Amino acid sequence: MLVAPLNWGLGHATRCIPIINALIKANYEPILASDGAALILLQKEFPLLKSYTLPSYNIKYSKSGKNLKFKLLLSIPSVIAAVKKEHKIVAQIIKKEGIVGSISDNRFGVYNSNIPAVYITHQLTVLSGKTTGITSKTHQKIIKNFDECWVPDVENEPNFSRNLGHLKINDLNLKYLGILSRFKSEKCALKYDLLIVLSGPEPQRTLLEEKLLLELKNYKGKVLFVRGTLEKKTILEVSKNIQIKNYLLTETLEKALNESEIIIARSGYSTIMDLAVLGKKAFFIPTPGQFEQEYLAQTLKEKLIAPYSNQNDFSLEKLNEIVNYTGFKKTTSNIDLNHFLLFERK
Repeated sequence: MLVAPLNWGLGHATRCIPIINALIKANYEPILASDGAALILLQKEFPLLKSYTLPSYNIKYSKSGKNLKFKLLLSIPSVIAAVKKEHKIVAQIIKKEGIVGSISDNRFGVYNSNIPAVYITHQLTVLSGKTTGITSKTHQKIIKNFDECWVPDVENEPNFSRNLGHLKINDLNLKYLGILSRFKSEKCALKYDLLIVLSGPEPQRTLLEEKLLLELKNYKGKVLFVRGTLEKKTILEVSKNIQIKNYLLTETLEKALNESEIIIARSGYSTIMDLAVLGKKAFFIPTPGQFEQEYLAQTLKEKLIAPYSNQNDFSLEKLNEIVNYTGFKKTTSNIDLNHFLLFERK
């Protein structure tokens, strides 16, 4: 089974981890395909699985969130070219490896008419301001190239994706996976007052890292700072109470999350699902200009689950707001692909 997540931050790759584990449990042989950091992460998580490199979409991000839409517009020609090349490479992989089905997490060209193809997304509606109607219809047209669309959320209330993953009227073949996370909640003693988990595209990841490190200079609590990069060089501790790691693989990160009182992170959807499964208290800082993350953060604030701040206005004093919020109520993540007709044994 071919599994191919988009390389846009690490969220698409990390939420494929429980899918890959479920495939293995169901006696499939997953073959991985992606590019950049997403592929490197999956190779580290599953060193025994075969993997292929797909073309990069080369989506450019901006230092100013206000210019993001313009940057994405300029990226369209390169994305189209990459998708066409990706589609041809996927056909070659299918023939070479004897692939019986494909699962794409937001990679547009990972489908083939000779095998069943699944597309994973929580963005049936793609928020983009005044152009939301256009971007949503375009994405839904892409989804129709696939046999099924799996939405990582519950179909009914209460849910986390709200209007993003739920349409009043549609002609898409939708299946709801439920909450999708690689983590499990465990009772353990708290070790960290604050766990910072960075993710997302550059240069915004680095800009937030620099701001947070500056804010933490006078912080007295114990901090674990996970940068969300897959660099090999070791990062030294900036002070005795702050430990910095480039990245943590699933088992180690799961332990650290369970041992932490408060989590600071982007309001990416994969992160939200992880924290929901763990039942943690969090403070979110949406990626500037990313309408989806701003929408999700605002939704969680309205539900009194977690507060948020825009990046420029964030200060450690804002963490005091957390006492007014409930945090996430523990939920479960249990993926059984045998329940999905597309992959039932013939």
